[in-house]
Formats: sequence, C-alpha cells, structure tokens
Amino acid sequence: MQIGSYQLENNLILAPMAGISDRPFRELCKQFGAGLAVSEMVASNPALRRHKRTLLKTDHNGETGIRSVQILGTDPQQMADAAKLNAQRGAQIIDINMGCPAKKVCSVAAGSALLKDEALVKRILDAVVNAVDIPVTLKIRTGWDLQSRNAVEIAQIAENAGIAALTIHGRTRACKFDGQAEHETLKKVKQTVNIPVIANGDIDSPEQAQFVLDSTGADAIMIGRAAQGNPWLFSQISHFINHGKHLEKPTITAIHSTLMNHLDKLYSFYGNESGVRIARKHIAWYFRHLEPVVQDTQSAINQAQCPSQQIALINSAFDFLTIDRAA
Repeated sequence: MQIGSYQLENNLILAPMAGISDRPFRELCKQFGAGLAVSEMVASNPALRRHKRTLLKTDHNGETGIRSVQILGTDPQQMADAAKLNAQRGAQIIDINMGCPAKKVCSVAAGSALLKDEALVKRILDAVVNAVDIPVTLKIRTGWDLQSRNAVEIAQIAENAGIAALTIHGRTRACKFDGQAEHETLKKVKQTVNIPVIANGDIDSPEQAQFVLDSTGADAIMIGRAAQGNPWLFSQISHFINHGKHLEKPTITAIHSTLMNHLDKLYSFYGNESGVRIARKHIAWYFRHLEPVVQDTQSAINQAQCPSQQIALINSAFDFLTIDRAA
C-alpha cells in the first residue's frame, strides 16, 4: 500500500477515533500489525493550537512507523495553516476529516457536514494540498444522507486536487453508526478514480476484511471500533489474508499482559490522574472480550483513583478468570 512517497508495511490501518487513537493506542495497534495508525482529529482553530489536549494529540515523541495526523475544520486557510503546523510538529501524512458524524462537529458545518458543499470541499482540499509537501489524504462518508450519496463526485474532486488516498466509511452522516455499513458505493468510487481507496465501516473479523477487499477492489481497510480492547484484530486479519486460516485467539495471560502494557503507557503519557480516568474505557473494552466480570468488580475498577489501585483490582479480576477457566 503506497500513500504518496510512503510505502506502508501492509494495507491494514487504524482509524482516527476521537479520545481513543492517542499515541499509546496507536503504538499498540502497530505492534500487533497495523501498517498505519492515524491520530485522533486535531481542530484547525488557531485558538486551540496550544491547548494541552491538542499538544497531546500531536505528540509523536518516540512514535514508530509513519506518522499521520487528522485535521478538522471548515476554513480553507485555517486548514492549510493547521496542515503546515502539524507537518512542522512531525506529521508525515495529513488526513482531512470530512467523515465525523458527531453533532457538535456537524453543527459548525465541519466533518461530514462538508459533504453538502462540494465547492467548499474543493477549496479546502486545494488549500491543504498546496500548503504542504507531504501526502494529504481524505476521509469521508458516502454522503450527507441516503438521498444524497455523492462520494463518487467528492472522490473525483479529491483526485483532481492531488489527494493521495481516500477513505470511505460506508454510511451517510444521517446514518451515524446505525445499521450496517454498505461498501457498494466504495466499489463505484474505486471504479471511477485512480488514487488508493480505503474501506471503513463494520470490518470486525478476518472474514469480513477479506470479503470487503474482494468485493470492492479496495486497496486497504481501516478498522475503528472493532479494535477497541482488541488490538490483536490486525494480526488476525493479516494472518487470514496471507495464509487463509485463523490465528489462535490470545490467551487470558496474553490479554492480561497486553492490558498491563497499555495501562503503563497511558499513565506515562497522561500522568497518573488522567491516565487512570482515560484507562477506564479501555479496560471495559478488554473485558468485553472475556467472560463476564462480576459487576461489583467492574464498578470497583471504574472507581479506582490511582494506578496501583486500578492495577491491583485488574490483577484480582484476571486471577479469578484464570482460576475459573482452570476449574
């Protein structure tokens, strides 16, 4: 998979997810086989450029692999400036968000709301591509709603603007994350443009990954929610595509070890107080892939206030799971 001058190790990509695709999670997914991990979206608003959260989102210190940063906004000049700033901070690829369906994003006509204004899409893409000398990619949905799927038209605008690769989530903005993603629109896009096209939406198993690649002709797949608490999905998909058979699921011991490693990185990255708070959702996602944990145990983990307390409770839960499995 080639994006501009960059050759990816494979065609499996971690999606940019707000509040999730931070450096610790990106590193973890790359460790388990993601060929590229895109950062959570960074607002182009100049007033937010020095905000603590923004600086954390753009922290690439020690990050391995290709660094891709997603930017969000509606003003072409602000988006161009944001692209230049992130390139200066270490981004090697700039990704433009025109796919986020969140109300607070669309209410200011950003994210997938931009799909309603093709002229503005063109101005933004032209401005960003001309502002930097690194590849620029674009993430969109199939359209604003079911009556106005315009992904093919947006893809042609993107190709003409010099966009290096296009990701399509197989839902409209109106669909949010409801129902099933459709990839027929992506197939039409792939048949229309010559730039790499990446499929996104409901790819949650090796079989589904292979099916989407085969049925659409997509150059790559992007995985989002299915990787939460399940970074092994990338290696499982890679093994299935390359060898035609399933990789063994991780053992309880492997899950425990990976979770501990993830927590350690969260505490180091955010500090103990914020790290403990941010870790809670990740812990719940890991446990979702295990046998049900007693509700009192889960509640106690969520109420932990410091790393040592959080870790002790998790270790106790895994001890119980291991004993229960052996019984």
